[in-house]
Amino acid sequence: MDNYPKIVSDVDLFLQLLNRKNQTIVFTNGCFDLLHEGHLHLLKEAKKLGNILIVAVNADDSIKRLKGNSRPIETLETRLNKLSTLDEVDYLISFSEDTPLHLIQKIQPDKLVKGGDYKKEEIAGNNIVKEVVIVPLLEGFSTTKTISKNN
Repeated sequence: MDNYPKIVSDVDLFLQLLNRKNQTIVFTNGCFDLLHEGHLHLLKEAKKLGNILIVAVNADDSIKRLKGNSRPIETLETRLNKLSTLDEVDYLISFSEDTPLHLIQKIQPDKLVKGGDYKKEEIAGNNIVKEVVIVPLLEGFSTTKTISKNN
């Protein structure tokens, strides 16, 4: 899989090529609009929990439904490209639904990681994975706060 790109376009092919043997698969997701220290903290902590970190990123239409018409600030392509430069991130998959439940069902990760603004029972796929890990938020970092400061 060394030659497989970080940005996954064909999930079924990706899963065929993914070597799961003796690997702990960690999954997280989010909008990652205006990448900030809070995002980086979450990704670093998630990577520590396993061998392979898969990050699912909301597509632009999904973010508009969740956050309003003024979002996203950056396009999906820009967000994926920025995330792909991070050493902690092994693979990136975009999704258009409001939650990545279908991806979690397909991938069957060992661990599911979300930020401290979520409760376990609110996290899509919490009943599918072996472990849900909630990473405490870094105080003062949020895309919404960044946007409101600049307006």
